[in-house]
Amino acid sequence: MLNILGVLPLQAMKNYLSLIKFSHTIFALPFAMVGFFLGVQAVGSIDYRLLGLVVLCMIFARSAAMAFNRFIDRDIDILNDRTAKREIPAGIVKPKNALMFVIVNSLLLIITTYFINPLCFYLSPIALFITLGYSYTKRFTALCHFVLGLGLSLAPVGAYLAVTGEFQLIPVLYGLVVLFWVAGFDIIYALQDVDFDAENRLHSIPTFLGKEKALILSKVLHFLVSILMIGAAYFCFQLSDLISWIHWVAVGVFLGLLFYQHTLVKANDLTKVNLAFFTTNGMASAFFGILFVLDYFV
Repeated sequence: MLNILGVLPLQAMKNYLSLIKFSHTIFALPFAMVGFFLGVQAVGSIDYRLLGLVVLCMIFARSAAMAFNRFIDRDIDILNDRTAKREIPAGIVKPKNALMFVIVNSLLLIITTYFINPLCFYLSPIALFITLGYSYTKRFTALCHFVLGLGLSLAPVGAYLAVTGEFQLIPVLYGLVVLFWVAGFDIIYALQDVDFDAENRLHSIPTFLGKEKALILSKVLHFLVSILMIGAAYFCFQLSDLISWIHWVAVGVFLGLLFYQHTLVKANDLTKVNLAFFTTNGMASAFFGILFVLDYFV
């Protein structure tokens, strides 16, 4: 009996972590840390309790958004060979349980923001509307990739608001970095489903433009990311004596990995899409976040 009680909750936890692709938190969480430590530089001190609350908000928001996406797409996923083995279509997680998971995480997000500051609390429903609303967008617009990017772009801006309670240019620039970065690599990821999306009247940039033009747009977006990131680093350097050469190394590593992914994927060769999508972008975000925070302490 003890063994059963011990194993079942652990297995259920693994199922839900798989449902929400918890490892993909690595995309946005480092940029939340960027926003947080930009705020720390503005106020002059670290509140570790607040840091914990910001991390919890990231976990709750992303868990709610990803689970809702899986819940909404369950009837589509079961038709696609690539996604038919996901937890809901495969029967590993029941749809009603996934929806309850979404509701619980959404409530936890709102409650957590209450303990941060009034502005974050009042804005939390808007953040949820954007992050949850993304799941519907591919049913009516090819701009769905930008809505996904917008949802993740809230990470640096929201974390900065948590510390300072006000908007500033630099975290907004990093928000734009995340928006166009995510939109660019999500376009690459969507290349896998061009035929399926077309057959099922689903919208995406690759379906709308074709594979080759979609890849060109992805490169253009990531070139825009490089301009925004260099601009944000420049403003950081001008406004704070706490920013050093480490920050510029972080920018170089991020942009190097960003453009490396475009050497991995061709319109007629999608075998390395997952390497470009998760591994390369995950490493880019993690390295940038780690070096940015290290720069503050060094």
